[in-house]
Amino acid sequence: MVFKSRVPTGRHFSEFPDAEAASHNLITSRILWLRGLEPGVNAGGDVDTYGRYIYIHGTQLEERIGEPLSSGCVLMRNADIIELYDEIRAGDLVWICD
Repeated sequence: MVFKSRVPTGRHFSEFPDAEAASHNLITSRILWLRGLEPGVNAGGDVDTYGRYIYIHGTQLEERIGEPLSSGCVLMRNADIIELYDEIRAGDLVWICD
């Protein structure tokens, strides 16, 4: 399932035109919404993670995991994000380190 603005489109990424599916990092399978905890760094104003739609999510471009493809999201293989999604709860803390 592909999501747009946190809403399921009802379409699988294979149903999108080839050009769109090949060139755009679509949000697929699961979304973990992130909410920053550090004011001025990732919470509030123009840096707000939640307000900027920054997620951990699946992608149809799994072969490109590790390359810069998004505007801040953490991309995962669909099977991996589905497994992670099933193991965490709303409100769990997530540490993202490089």
